[in-house]
Amino acid sequence: MVIFECLYRGERHLGLTPLTGDLPLQLHPLDGRPLVDLLPEHGGDPVAAAERIAGQRPPVTADRAEVRLLPPLLPAHPGDALVSGFMMTHNVKVDSEVPDQPTWFVKGFGDSLRLPGEPLGVPADAVAVCEEAEVVLVYVGDPEGVPRYTGWTFGNDLTDIGRFKQHAGHLSYAKLCDPAIAPALHPGPPPAEVTGQTVVERDGLPAWKGEFRTGLQALHYGLPAMTARLFAYRTLHRPGLVHYVYLGADRGSFHAGFRLADGDRVALDFSSHGVALSNPLAWEAG
Repeated sequence: MVIFECLYRGERHLGLTPLTGDLPLQLHPLDGRPLVDLLPEHGGDPVAAAERIAGQRPPVTADRAEVRLLPPLLPAHPGDALVSGFMMTHNVKVDSEVPDQPTWFVKGFGDSLRLPGEPLGVPADAVAVCEEAEVVLVYVGDPEGVPRYTGWTFGNDLTDIGRFKQHAGHLSYAKLCDPAIAPALHPGPPPAEVTGQTVVERDGLPAWKGEFRTGLQALHYGLPAMTARLFAYRTLHRPGLVHYVYLGADRGSFHAGFRLADGDRVALDFSSHGVALSNPLAWEAG
């Protein structure tokens, strides 16, 4: 099962079927309440909450052209969601002289997330940006504020890696490019192994291609230790706060010597899981 939310004819709806293909979608009205608001009534379980909605509200058939997908479990107010992630987590990027906890960073609030097809904003003074195909974990603060895991999805943590290479202390600035996210929430444990391909299109033609590998087996660090250390900080505890946590990436186009440019389209094909993310890049005016 996958879970997604969308706007259909101005109202929020729930879907429980894969988003691949082009057939009409079967949607259940949410009656104005985001799914995340219903989790406390179901012990924080998105599957239980979604199944109850589906059982109470008959589906409507929706033309995909009228549907606007939303990030998984997006709350009504963007300030009630925090987008963050870990850096230098993968075995291919880590040497023996590493700390016991990877560096953590913040990318923005819920309104920084971009769905497939939407432009990813890049700061005007970016030095050199790079796509980062990643697994994204989704947590929601329980009634006491403790972040509880709800599921996972995929994302692109677009990063000004050139700025970070110039000055490692500027990681916080390097990470303020827009992140992309897939709309479907996958309940259950994060995937152990993910493989896929990146294609950068320039002027409508492929300009660079590369393979990537991610998932828990690719991590240098143990995920339970990573997340336990992060969420030990009570400043991140807030009832209902949605956390989108990006887990880091394999090497990408920058490491191969390619430089992304304004107007390029970055397509990530998570082929092992049948999910694709494609977004144009848009440099902000200087």
